[in-house]
Amino acid sequence: MHFPDDDNGQLLAEIAAAGINLAQMHTIDFYILFEQKVDAEKFSAAIVEDELAPTTELVQCKDTGIWEVVTQVQMVPDHTLLGQTEQYLEGIANGYNGYGDGWGLMESDDA
Repeated sequence: MHFPDDDNGQLLAEIAAAGINLAQMHTIDFYILFEQKVDAEKFSAAIVEDELAPTTELVQCKDTGIWEVVTQVQMVPDHTLLGQTEQYLEGIANGYNGYGDGWGLMESDDA
């Protein structure tokens, strides 16, 4: 399988090399960062109402103090779709002084 030569393509290649089936649905974690907790909370409240991403978790980095909202989206990890989803979430986050910090896929126990 060929992947584009960018960050998302590299991550997809690594995931495929680990034996994860990229043709099936997975829970993808998208990471959105905020300097202020109030901004992270506002984004989290807004995105929970979105049908694309109804599940979020707010955590604070112990080392940097930065607030991170982990937004989970059920999807097939397709390169184009991942990029579009990142842009969509970051577009919303920008309105709350947030910015995207990539995505990740954890292999499920039943994979």
